[in-house]
Amino acid sequence: MKVYSAVIERCAQTGLFVGYVPGFPGAHSQGETLDEVNRNLQEVIAMLLEDGEPILESEFVGVQNVAVA
Repeated sequence: MKVYSAVIERCAQTGLFVGYVPGFPGAHSQGETLDEVNRNLQEVIAMLLEDGEPILESEFVGVQNVAVA
């Protein structure tokens, strides 16, 4: 089993959660709940992996808080 890190945001216009896997072209989806977006991403990634293991264009490192005075 391979684990991919996904970035999840909430769209201000639709209220939907939008997720994508950094560096993995085409690995993005949306859903009304976090569970739904996770299931959708699982399906998308599984479908993309049918063409073979991807060469990731970047690597997810993490998030940081940036303080601005």
